[in-house]
Amino acid sequence: MPTIKPTTDENEHRSQMQELQDEMHAKIAAAKEKRDLVIVNTGDGKGKSTAAFGMLARNVGHKRRSVVVQFIKAGDAAIMRALAGPFLEWHRCGEGFTWDTQNRAADIASCRGGWEVALRALRDPEVKFVVLDELNIVLQCDYMPVAEVIEGLRSRAPGKHVVITGRGAPPELVAFADLVTEMREIKHPFAEGVQAQLGVEF
Repeated sequence: MPTIKPTTDENEHRSQMQELQDEMHAKIAAAKEKRDLVIVNTGDGKGKSTAAFGMLARNVGHKRRSVVVQFIKAGDAAIMRALAGPFLEWHRCGEGFTWDTQNRAADIASCRGGWEVALRALRDPEVKFVVLDELNIVLQCDYMPVAEVIEGLRSRAPGKHVVITGRGAPPELVAFADLVTEMREIKHPFAEGVQAQLGVEF
């Protein structure tokens, strides 16, 4: 994408915008393929699950059957209530953050149960959108093999997009995915002792 240089010259501005428009139109015209996407939101910054839930709202709004499977942490009840209806299933399989449970065996059992729910959604041709929230943490903690997850994604029913969230996405999953976004923390009020805020964190 061309670099936009701020200018007060109207002709120069118009020329830059025309160049940008031409490039974007060319890219849109060249994009011929339709593909079911695996999307990974990772990194140490805020917004990984929030971005996934934004896509979820879009899919539910389009009346596309959607499934959320939450691994490790439970919560986001406000989003679940707001989007509740015939086009959304929401499964909270985690017992809390890993540092709260402090029980590896229990965490693995919860994750295994969540993965079985996820596989059913991945194999169901009627489900068009799946969020696997905090699955990256499951893989980072070695609660499940990465290869097993990738095989489940690879063998999913056609016509289905999948979003996987959580910091520390393994390299194998990053390589397999179609779209990977790394959220990078630059500044966060929690570091200054500010509490989690209603409507921001929960």
